[in-house]
This record gives sequence, structure tokens and C-alpha cells, in this order.
Amino acid sequence: MKVSGFTFIKNAVKYDFPFIESVNSILPICDEFIIVHGDSEDDTTKIIESINSPKIKVYNTVWNPELRKGGLILSEQTNIALSKTTGDWCFYIQGDEVVHEKYLDNIIAGMKNNFDNQKVEGLLFNYLHFYGNYNYVATSRQWYRREIRIVRNNIGVQSFKDAQGFILNNRKLNVRQIDASVYHYGWARPPQVMQNKVKYFHSLWHSKDWIDKNVPDNVDYDFSTMETIKAFEETHPKVMETRVKNQVSDFKMNNQKIKKGLIRILLDFIERVSGYRVGEYKNYKIIK
Repeated sequence: MKVSGFTFIKNAVKYDFPFIESVNSILPICDEFIIVHGDSEDDTTKIIESINSPKIKVYNTVWNPELRKGGLILSEQTNIALSKTTGDWCFYIQGDEVVHEKYLDNIIAGMKNNFDNQKVEGLLFNYLHFYGNYNYVATSRQWYRREIRIVRNNIGVQSFKDAQGFILNNRKLNVRQIDASVYHYGWARPPQVMQNKVKYFHSLWHSKDWIDKNVPDNVDYDFSTMETIKAFEETHPKVMETRVKNQVSDFKMNNQKIKKGLIRILLDFIERVSGYRVGEYKNYKIIK
């Protein structure tokens, strides 16, 4: 069984992506690792070179401005990386996602146990979305709870839309859930860096006029607008230790301004009691 890691990245330094940590978190269980590097404006090349592993294969691209709508450039870059893989299983990780080392054995077991079952087209991971800093996770309904991060190679799987998930022949993948989580650090940045990143990512969806009107410059991102967060009381992945130790943020959970309406309170109650999320988007089909 051969495992290929794959990802894409652009401007990792400028927007403070934990990219080295992301790659290194799954590199031990990969036989090769494909990195598609966009036309960065910073020292991302040096970041990639610093990983210094014979498993790494880098392909350089130039992002097409015509695809900077609907986030399509993200799925295009993901598919370029996927097309370069040669493994039986392909492990996708985005530049702000990290896997805790405690899950690596479970992930290996998941790939091995499902290797001969061609009905299993992907493996489903749980998600933790860090918010504000590394001390809190967002638990609001707007955050996805699970997503596919390992796909079977050479069957036609493709990333689509903004690269959150995958499809096969315009249908949902048949997947199995594994006991492993992805730690998503995309919203755990200093306020000014977060605001810059939000503005940049909006440029992949909206026009300049829309951005100028809706995403102001020279302000700190307002983390207090998230309605539901909770303290994170477990350990971070070892590869994140330095970042966690050096984090700079005065964000506190009690700074929240949002009060939930009656409908949201009811939906949250149903989910808390039953585990079922009413109206949840699922781009996958869990099979037995």
C-alpha cells in the first residue's frame, strides 16, 4: 500500500499559514508528498525547502485570475496536486490543517482495513476549528463537523468548488468514518493578519468593488462575532508546540457580543441531546 500526501499553497508567510506544521504532521505516514506552489509574493519557497525531505515533490503554478470567482482556483490547484500523486490512497491536507500524532496509527489502520474494499472511495475525518487563538474552538452550526481527507486514487475523484471536499462522477463519495480529527487553524491568527487573510480570500469569490465596500482595510478582525465557542482543554499536535507557545492574542471567550435567537437555541438543543444536526451539509455518503 502506497500513500501520497498532497496539498497546495500560496503566500504561506504573508498570511501566516502553519504550512510546515501541516506537511510535517502527516509526512511520516506518506511515501511521497506532492506540493503545488502558486506564484507567491513572499518567502513560501524557502518555507517549502526547509522541510528538506526526499518525499517532497514540488510543482510550481501560476494562478489563473479568471478562476478567482467562487473559489474555483482552490479546487483547480488541489486537482493539479492530486493528478501528480502515484499512491493507492491520497491524503489531502490544506495549509492551515494539522493532524495530531495520536491519530496516525488509526489513519494507517483505516487505509489498510479498507484497502481491498473498492466500495470505499474515501475516508472521513472529524474536525476541530480553532478560533481567535489556540485556546478556543468554534462549535457553531456554520462550521462543518466532518470532511473527506483521504481518497482512493485512479478512480476519477476530483476536488470541486472551493476545495472543501471531493466528488466522483458528479456524485458524493462512498466513505467510511475513521477515528481521527483534523485540527483546522485557519481562524487562529492575530487580528490584523486575520483581517488581511479574510480580505484576500474574499478576492477569490468577489469583485474588488464588493471587497472595498464590505472588507475594510487597517482594522483588526472582530473575533467577538462568533456565536458559539468553547475552551480547548486537550493537547495540540507536537508540530504546533512552538506556535502555541509563541501565540500573541488577547482574545477571550467572554468577549463575545452575539446572542443566539430562539431558532438557533432550539437547533443547538436538538444537536446537543441527539447528536443530529438539522439541515447539515454532507458531501459524502457513509457506508457500512
